[in-house]
Amino acid sequence: MVKKRLSFIFRAATTLAVWAAGGYALHQFEYWIALGSVDNFVGMIPVALVLIGVIGATVLLWMQHTKRLIPFSVSIFLLVLLAVALFPTALRGNWWINPATPGESESAPNLGVYAPFSADSKTAKLEEQSAIRLVDQLPVLDGATALYPIYAAFAEATYDQNAFSQDHVLCTNTRSAYEAIIAGERDIVFVAGASEQQMAAAKTAGADLRFTPIGREAFVFLVGKENPVEDITYQQLRNVYSGKTANWKTLGWREGGRIIAFQRPEGSGSQTGLQRMIMNELPIQVPQPLPDASVIGTNSLMQQVSAEWQGVQPALGYSYRFYATTMYANADAKLLKINGIEPSMTNIQNGSYPFVGDFFAVTNGEPEGNVKLLIEWILSPQGQDIIEKTGYTPLY
Repeated sequence: MVKKRLSFIFRAATTLAVWAAGGYALHQFEYWIALGSVDNFVGMIPVALVLIGVIGATVLLWMQHTKRLIPFSVSIFLLVLLAVALFPTALRGNWWINPATPGESESAPNLGVYAPFSADSKTAKLEEQSAIRLVDQLPVLDGATALYPIYAAFAEATYDQNAFSQDHVLCTNTRSAYEAIIAGERDIVFVAGASEQQMAAAKTAGADLRFTPIGREAFVFLVGKENPVEDITYQQLRNVYSGKTANWKTLGWREGGRIIAFQRPEGSGSQTGLQRMIMNELPIQVPQPLPDASVIGTNSLMQQVSAEWQGVQPALGYSYRFYATTMYANADAKLLKINGIEPSMTNIQNGSYPFVGDFFAVTNGEPEGNVKLLIEWILSPQGQDIIEKTGYTPLY
C-alpha cells in the first residue's frame, strides 16, 4: 500500500512538473499572451510540439508498462524525444529546404553626394571653423551606409583638405566595417551596436572593441502607401517576426493577405536593431518562402516594402529613420506609428517613441592620438551640431 501511494505521489508530482515545464516554455516564448494572434500553421507547430511532449510524457507516467505494451511505450517515448528535439526548429519556422534568405548585397543610395570635399556635397556644415584641424596621420574611417553622411561630414570639418584622400573615408557596410576594425584595418568605424556574432568574432581575434556613443537614431517600420494599417504595437511586431502572426487580417486589414515580412542579412545594422530593440531573447523566424520571385524586386528592402502582390502591398520592413526618409527614401512607402507614436524628431527627442538606440564610434583598443582627438571633438558641441544638422538626434 505504501509503495503504491509513493508511486502515485511520484507520478502526480512528475506530471505536474512536466505540465509546468510545458506551460513555462509557452510563457517564455510568449504563446500565452499571443495565443489569439497565432493565425498560421507554422506558428502553431511549437504549441503542438509542447502538447505532444507533455501529453506523451503523461501517458508514459501513468500507463501500465507491461511486456505487451513495450512497442507502444517505445513509440510514445520516441515521439516525446522528437517533439523536444524539433522545438527549437519550430520556434524559428525553419522547415524549408530553400528558405528565402536576405540578399547579401542590394541597391543602395548614391553616396557620392556626401563625399567629403566634393563639389555640391550634401554633408552638414559648421557655421564656424572647426576647433581641431588634423593635418597628418588622418584616421581611416568606415561604417554603416546610413551613417556615412555623418562621418563624411566629420572628416570634411576636421581634416586638412590637402592631406585628405578618399581612402581616409570609406563606406563598406556594417558587417564589413566590423570585420575591418577587428582586423585592425580601420581606426574608427561608425555603426550601431554589434551583434552577438560580431562580439564573438572580436573575442576570437583578440580585438578590444571600445564603443563610444555619439548620437541616437530611431528604428522604424515601413509598409507600402496603399496599406491601410497606420499603427502597429510592440507586441504585434514581436508576433509577426516570431512567426505567430502571418496575416494582415489579424492586424486589422482583412484584404491584405499574407504578411511578407522582409529581413536584412545577419550582422547588418538594421538586423541587429531588430534583434536588440524589438525581439531581444525571442527567436526570429527565418524568412519564409516568397509567393513569387518578382516580389524580390531590386533586392533592396526599402524598395521591397512597396512591392505589389495580387493587387495589394503586403510587405513589412524596417530601417533607420534618416536612411528611410532621406538617404534612400521610397515615395511609395510610409512609416508606421508604434503604439500610436509616430517616429518624429520631437518624439525621438522627448523619448516617447519606443525604438531609439545609440550609434557608436568604435575603436579597437583605447583611442589614442588623432583618433582620440577626433572622438573628443565628435562629443563636443560642434560634433553634436553636425549630427543634428545631418538629421540624427544628438546626445544632448
